[in-house]
Amino acid sequence: MSLCAAIDIGSNTTRLLVAEPMDGQLKKVMEQRAYTRIGKAVDKKGAIRAEKIEEVGEVVGTQVRLAQELGADEFRAVATAAIRDASNGEEAAEAIGRLAGIPIEVLPEEEEGRLSFLGATKTLGHAAEGVVGVVDIGGGSTEVILGTVADGVQSVRSWPVGSGNLAEELISSDPPSAAEIRRIRDRIEDIFEGVEYEKPAQAVAVGGSATSLRRIVGAVLEYETLERGIRVLSSDPATDVGRRFELDPTRVRILPTGVLLLEKVSDLLGQPLQIGKGGLREGVILDLLNGDRVAA
Repeated sequence: MSLCAAIDIGSNTTRLLVAEPMDGQLKKVMEQRAYTRIGKAVDKKGAIRAEKIEEVGEVVGTQVRLAQELGADEFRAVATAAIRDASNGEEAAEAIGRLAGIPIEVLPEEEEGRLSFLGATKTLGHAAEGVVGVVDIGGGSTEVILGTVADGVQSVRSWPVGSGNLAEELISSDPPSAAEIRRIRDRIEDIFEGVEYEKPAQAVAVGGSATSLRRIVGAVLEYETLERGIRVLSSDPATDVGRRFELDPTRVRILPTGVLLLEKVSDLLGQPLQIGKGGLREGVILDLLNGDRVAA
């Protein structure tokens, strides 16, 4: 098998990954993303608006053409929380698929967790011993997946809160005020009240918030580095932070909520979070390659 393409339609972004198996790993050939912000385009009945469905269909169609021009011959397009939770989710997925010329698979939580775990653990670059916790902070949901490389996923827990919907609700200032940061912390404490985990051997963070934070604080997310990230994000406007760290201001505006979610989950797991080199899209491609055909 040669080039494979995975398209992930998330709450904030629609992302393309084109990759090929090489020397027991995935070699990334191209990545592309568009900030489609589906999570913001929902009406009072919980339905995704028609104009947003059309926009996402055009974006996915463009990504399919980009992948085809590179020579990709295997495709899989998946949708996560924003479409899964919408009252017209199935219809939206079908319409996007018609516009883009590729079927869109709406992933159940368990399948999204399995694929994220696969992508995170198979691309670590080292053997993962014992139980691994994979933390996936998306725009519209937070997943914590526990399992082992040998036996796969043991548990998936999902909460309908992510960096995008939490920022939309609680942040109006740029940069966010100290009072807004306190309100976000309080809300997160309420959401995760009573949640307990046995400490895994190691923990990995995937998703847009984690990968963006790599540029600001480095590859390991622990209390000190996450607090430093909050200080950076709450000190200057999003455009200034974006310019300084080469991040899209759209991402910067929703990053404070992502940082605070990561901080809370790291505390629950009792482990610092290593920022993963792969996540859902890598898992989708590894799954196309029948999973274990590409070794860790």
